[in-house]
Amino acid sequence: MKYLRIKGNAMGTKASEIFAKLEALAPLSFQENYDNCGLQVGFETADVDKVLVCLDVTEAIIKEADELGCQLVISHHPLIFKGLKQVSDRTYQQRCIVEALRRGISVYSSHTCLDNAPGGVNHRIAEKLGLVGVSFLQPSTSGLFGSGLVGELEEEISADRFFRKLQQTFRVSCLRHSEPRDRMIRRVALCGGAGAFLLPDAVKAGADCFITGELHYHDYFENNGVLLAELGHYQSEQYTCELIRDTVSAAFPDIEVRITSIDTNPIRYSQL
Repeated sequence: MKYLRIKGNAMGTKASEIFAKLEALAPLSFQENYDNCGLQVGFETADVDKVLVCLDVTEAIIKEADELGCQLVISHHPLIFKGLKQVSDRTYQQRCIVEALRRGISVYSSHTCLDNAPGGVNHRIAEKLGLVGVSFLQPSTSGLFGSGLVGELEEEISADRFFRKLQQTFRVSCLRHSEPRDRMIRRVALCGGAGAFLLPDAVKAGADCFITGELHYHDYFENNGVLLAELGHYQSEQYTCELIRDTVSAAFPDIEVRITSIDTNPIRYSQL
């Protein structure tokens, strides 16, 4: 077993340089007050020539990073949300920390700061759907960033056709949605992940449909006529890995950046 592999090429890129590039796109000040974006585990001064990108940090991810020789894991969801009172082998989070440190692997997370950033997670979703004229559903007081987006399709299409587009684009075999009732869709609001809190904003924005990763049962009664569609949390944010990879690769072409081969979605769907 290899321990504390914090040295790479003496002329290599420092982890802190990669963090700075990510924070140029998604400053930590853009994150929600409950969040914990940024360096989770490891060494800002470590040399990095290989990076593994993922949505979630698990023990399997740390093992994959070690086997690939990656000195840095960049995730969307933070490994550490709340302060830890111990670091042991009692929980998967603590085991990930121990194993990352043993192997000299740093972990950095860009979560709601990347969700809220211009050109961030929600903009990548809008791009995949071909939305134009997008704007924030819930802009910050500065207007520089915000939660969710609303935009328009190039042409109005039926709800059934739009649902098929969602399933194909996000590779969703099981799509939860409200009753379409022969609706037509043009104006679309969206938020990756747990976006139920933005439903009132989607209504106010005049959206025909609101897409997110998770909704509550009663949202389907209180949607004020807006068609609702749930992709699943993991499915809605899957293209975040592409976004992070593209950002790092463009800034540091000499660094090898890989997207994990592991499906970390903890939710499975069974068909009778």
